[in-house]
Amino acid sequence: MLRFLTAGESHGQALLATLEGLPAGIPIDTAALMRDLRRRQLGYGRGRRMQIETDTAEILSGVRKGVTLGSPVAMLIRNRDWKNWQQTMHVEAELPAGATGARRAPVTRPRPGHADLAGALKYDREDMRDVLERASARETAARVAVGALARQFLAALDIHVASHVFTLGPVSIGSPLDISFEDIAAIDDDAPLHCVDAARQDAMIAAVDAARAVGDTLGGAFEVVVRGVPPGLGSYVQWDRKLDGRLAQAVMSIPAIKAVGIGKGVGVADVPGSQVHDEIVLPAEGAAPRLLGVSRPTNNAGGLEGGVTNGEDLRLSGYMKPISTLMRPLRSVDLQTMQESPAAIERSDVCAVPAAAVVAEAMIAFVLADALLERFGGDTLTDIRDHVARVHARVQQRFASTPARA
Repeated sequence: MLRFLTAGESHGQALLATLEGLPAGIPIDTAALMRDLRRRQLGYGRGRRMQIETDTAEILSGVRKGVTLGSPVAMLIRNRDWKNWQQTMHVEAELPAGATGARRAPVTRPRPGHADLAGALKYDREDMRDVLERASARETAARVAVGALARQFLAALDIHVASHVFTLGPVSIGSPLDISFEDIAAIDDDAPLHCVDAARQDAMIAAVDAARAVGDTLGGAFEVVVRGVPPGLGSYVQWDRKLDGRLAQAVMSIPAIKAVGIGKGVGVADVPGSQVHDEIVLPAEGAAPRLLGVSRPTNNAGGLEGGVTNGEDLRLSGYMKPISTLMRPLRSVDLQTMQESPAAIERSDVCAVPAAAVVAEAMIAFVLADALLERFGGDTLTDIRDHVARVHARVQQRFASTPARA
């Protein structure tokens, strides 16, 4: 079983992550880990915080001489902005000597759409900074660090993850299912909005500029595609073992995500079954051999049927609402005076859809890594590779005994 926990506040000293259950013997590329952290900070429409932080994960345990040990992996991501927040975010009951930064007033005007009000009610907090500091999407940096290790485990089994933005505000490229994994993987890390269509990307940039000019924010949608997922991950025998449910929950847990689609997603609701279900056919003459010995002309199911992977590319979409902090704030109520007042303004982004896609990559990689361990088992990478090879050999033998195309 693979599991992780994160800790830390947005303007506290650091973020922490502990990942337990990663098999021994996985080569860890720290440069690739840092690359994923950097990718989370990129994207047109990000705020000043991304210019302050240069996220670096310090691996404190669980890795020696470049490989995992099988023991828990602990990572620390320091907040460079901590020096500006010590007078506000100090841990001690009294302000410690030498604390730096400004002393900020309590947050008493909740932002519509944020966890401010609900969290204050739940945890009985007068200063809603106690809520927003943990509810902040800053926490996702720790998730990306965890996901970076999970995706390196997947890559060791020839499973690869990529993402792209297909809708931003009013601009869309249309159905993401028309975009190949190769085209998505080829997008440069520094692409402003990580979109495969340059003309549409320019229109998205203009939409971000227009929102910024009036103090507003924009949401959008992204797709994560995973190539090389073996069939048989997940199960239909119990509700909580269905992999589509586990993946959807992982993506929905990302701040500001309000809907998840698998394959054709919500598009399955308004067309007949003949235009939805992926036919099963024999491969074309001369086609590259496939593990299952059959082919699918389409992938509307997104690689999942009955909660189980079917050997096709895994495709999941996430739909992100506009960010809750507006520079021209919405109406709220000051809970200290109980008078109507503009909502609080915190330093924020205009748009963070590409960053959310990177976080979704991490969460999907984590869930797939857990499902792989559940399916194949093993305490070391060598063990797991052997188990995967045996299952693949059995499947190939099964289809080798099937009569050939007439």
